[in-house]
Amino acid sequence: MASDVIHRPSGATANVSADALSVQDMTTWINTVSRDHVERGVRGRFTQANHGKPHMLRKMARGDWLIFYSPKTVYPDGEPLQAFTAIGRVADDEPYQAEMSPDVHAWRRNVDFLECAETPIRPLLEKLDFIENKSQWGYKFRFGVFKIDDHDFKLIRSAMTRTR
Repeated sequence: MASDVIHRPSGATANVSADALSVQDMTTWINTVSRDHVERGVRGRFTQANHGKPHMLRKMARGDWLIFYSPKTVYPDGEPLQAFTAIGRVADDEPYQAEMSPDVHAWRRNVDFLECAETPIRPLLEKLDFIENKSQWGYKFRFGVFKIDDHDFKLIRSAMTRTR
């Protein structure tokens, strides 16, 4: 049975079976975030959404899956990247605020991240159902955070983790 390494918010890791990676009864999400911000979140074991606002984070539940899509390497003026850059599961029950500076408090969720490979989106475009207009495929990502179906989640997760 295949297993993946999940990075827990505490920094400990655990091997989990492929069965534990099920999407049954979970919502699957895309979070659109520049790669530099994704890397910061993976190191800190958290995610933010929509520039630190809580609305979409409140819709998520413990165990929901998140796939991170990075249009650019660095926010706001980095080089184009157009790749899926991280995958993980929501590891807490509610969003919380974190102080980024004395004047800025962003909303976050804790995330258990899987080991994965950065995966360009272009080879997957024709197979992704959430991209309705293939000629304007980038439009959907303008919403920042949005739900995807199990088919799309499994396709992207498989490409990122090299499991079939």
